[in-house]
Amino acid sequence: MAAEPVAWRADGVPCSERFDDIYHTETGALAQSRHVFLGGCGLPGAWSGQPQWRILETGFGLGLNFLTSWQAWRADAHRPRMLHYVSVEAYPVGPHDLLRAAGAYPELMPLAEQLAAQWHGLLPGFHRLAFDAGRVLLTLCIGDVQPMLRAQRFEADSIFLDGFSPQQNPPMWSPDTLKAVSRFARQGTGLATWTYARAVRDALSQSGFRLERRPGLPPKRDCLAGVFAPAWTVRRRGPAPGHIETPGSCAVIGAGLAGAAVAASLARRGWQVMVLDAAGQPAAGASGLPVGVMAPHVSPDDALLSRLTRAGIRATWHELERLLEEGRDWRASGVLERRPEGDTRVPAGWSDSGPNESWPASAAQLAQARLPADAPALWHARAGWVRPQRLITAWLRGPGIGFRSNARVAHMAHGGGAWQLFDAEDRLLAEAQRVVVAAGFESGRFAPALPLQPVRGQVMWGAMVADDGLPATPINGDGHLIAHVPADDDGTQLWLAGATFDRDSTDLEPNGADAAANRERLERLHPAAAAALAASLDSGEARAWVGVRCASGDRRPLIGPLDADDAAGAPGLWACTALGSRGLSFAALCAELLAAQWHGEPLPLPANLAKALSTGRTQT
Repeated sequence: MAAEPVAWRADGVPCSERFDDIYHTETGALAQSRHVFLGGCGLPGAWSGQPQWRILETGFGLGLNFLTSWQAWRADAHRPRMLHYVSVEAYPVGPHDLLRAAGAYPELMPLAEQLAAQWHGLLPGFHRLAFDAGRVLLTLCIGDVQPMLRAQRFEADSIFLDGFSPQQNPPMWSPDTLKAVSRFARQGTGLATWTYARAVRDALSQSGFRLERRPGLPPKRDCLAGVFAPAWTVRRRGPAPGHIETPGSCAVIGAGLAGAAVAASLARRGWQVMVLDAAGQPAAGASGLPVGVMAPHVSPDDALLSRLTRAGIRATWHELERLLEEGRDWRASGVLERRPEGDTRVPAGWSDSGPNESWPASAAQLAQARLPADAPALWHARAGWVRPQRLITAWLRGPGIGFRSNARVAHMAHGGGAWQLFDAEDRLLAEAQRVVVAAGFESGRFAPALPLQPVRGQVMWGAMVADDGLPATPINGDGHLIAHVPADDDGTQLWLAGATFDRDSTDLEPNGADAAANRERLERLHPAAAAALAASLDSGEARAWVGVRCASGDRRPLIGPLDADDAAGAPGLWACTALGSRGLSFAALCAELLAAQWHGEPLPLPANLAKALSTGRTQT
């Protein structure tokens, strides 16, 4: 799916050849955004003092409504803590057109540059873009308007209708589409649009909006504003969600990737979070791997796991760029994935010209990785290596987060609207309104109904020497190899290879059988690297590291509330666990999904993908 072309008139007005219409009024995009959309919804005044504000837009176009809303949020001393902007767009333009459109407005240009930097990989589906330390969240829903609206769930505070004209793009303004839009409205939700077409007014009125004609921007005489105030009782599908209006206190059990990510997401929303871990420091379990590979899963049918890992890596990537030093703590190197003979299939239409970010590896990429030119492999451009402990430390360092070591939670009780967490000697470790269990394979102690399985893994690793000749980019497939990782000291670089998968084992002692298995795996994955490391392996200089991952029965994470049986009928006990061997890919996404469910925010994933991660899929 190539970027949608934009035709620019001599007067600088952008046009769509597909719809034979202009992207904004000749008066100017900024004026239209402020007058028609923000003004029509009473912004920024309406969001003053609110904990969050959620805007739904139909038709992202060149992004100027989003940029104007973001700029207004930044300039407002009484802005909400979180700004959510959800926009549906079937034909996304290229980043160069985003920048050109914003170029006429100096106050928007710095924001447009940040938007363009994240404007990549826009395949059909949802894409969560994060700005201002994750307090401004843009969820792009790429696809036809009605399927995208069906895939999202939240109550909007403001609705912007900004598609091309009803005459040129009828599906965007059909009664069915406007009825679908109304399902996002709560009592009092504001609505604004530049059109005053009779059919649009009639459909909105029938859907429960009370409308007002307002002066338009020349050459348009009128525009439309409204508020959702139906004369009937609105019946929503399913029970009313128990969303939290005011953040409180939360205890998180586990200081690995899952727990640290949850703490960071909740603290960003104003929670006071205490993270407890049985070990003496964070990242003492499976998340303590010296260095890990982060790469997406790819399948010819773009299966569920493929879509989930892409969304997860986008979420983690933002956090890596925001918090860590590229080249020292992580590296955006790309990853080359060895595949079985004859199997380099990707979904139809994918190529090295994008917007997909994985494709069959070229001969040049194979040569750079020191592999034969005919080796079957995929190249993942949005991938690399990460030192997990560095990311965990950065997350736990955030404001509003405390950490308590050597704090093994033995049991919990609920009373007086709060949870009490105790150790084995019945000493109170923490008290909080909510608890999130993120304790890896030990999560089963608090959630016995969840289908959790420990999976032991052993890797081998060591220091590189000058003549190792190891590949500059990570290689994965049946096992993985990472090299050229800066150590903590004077320029030494590390390599790591593995890993084994021993289900139902929690033994943390290294063993020779696994060391031999890892060496055989490396010989198949990258024979030249195995030969280069042979002396180090033969001499015993290579070290072993063992961790125990936590996996679910279907190998997907588990996020959601725990059964009433587990929680003794008390509310506020949740899980974020079973990230398996994909903690780097899943942690940030799972944490954001949990926070969105607590606060009634737009989901970072389509509803069916979010359901595929829910604890409810396994509890009966």
